[in-house]
Amino acid sequence: MRFFELLKIYKRIKEIVSQIGYFNTVFFLVHRIFVKLFNGKLRIQKYYLTAQPVTKQALLPPNRGKKIMVRQINRDDPIVGTFPRPDSIIENRFDNGAVCLVAFKENTFVGYIWFMFGAYQEDEVRAKFAPLPDLTTVWDFDVYVHPDYRLGHTFLRLWDEANRFLLDRKIEWSCSRISAFNAPSINVHKKLGALNLGQVIFFCIGDCQLTLATLFPYIHVSIHLNSYPTFFIDTQKNKTIFPMKRKESTTE
Repeated sequence: MRFFELLKIYKRIKEIVSQIGYFNTVFFLVHRIFVKLFNGKLRIQKYYLTAQPVTKQALLPPNRGKKIMVRQINRDDPIVGTFPRPDSIIENRFDNGAVCLVAFKENTFVGYIWFMFGAYQEDEVRAKFAPLPDLTTVWDFDVYVHPDYRLGHTFLRLWDEANRFLLDRKIEWSCSRISAFNAPSINVHKKLGALNLGQVIFFCIGDCQLTLATLFPYIHVSIHLNSYPTFFIDTQKNKTIFPMKRKESTTE
């Protein structure tokens, strides 16, 4: 390998370290190596478990993003056919009671956000996340903005309407999991006031999974697909700031 190629790799690793820290960088690099060598059968996932306050304060000024409309849709809405996820996943979400708010600009789909009122079954690893208290807390997931609109006001407009939607239902906190390898997502959540309630690491080897966490059950070993840990994400305690620097850049 040429000197300049090694130098480029070194600079890239240094950049990642500056974004997510040494510890997370090691996990990130090992994860990428495992996925490449073993075709995804060996992988590592690390998440921060977050709690974002539902607020009345608007994220956008009144004169911004007015052309973007946000509304709740059901499974029969034609817009579902344009979603960037397989039909089976979308159907499963509605079957489990998930709620979807969709953003439109001139009748064109530009983004969405999903909420679960109750426990959420993770689909990237085997785990269930139950936000507490259940009457005033929800789980948000798969916040998506179409690539053509990511430099505009869609994201903040979507969250402004989501906050109104949740406030009308007496919800105080929206919980979620964020990849510890995704610095931009963490920085965005920090700007929205999200706090860190814990960390979870999943070591996946084929159908086997080892889970290590900073909250109960702390350690879990699964050797079949129907075995998974359940984490109760209590918004009333153990909230801390994210242990990361702010830097707007992408790692994955």
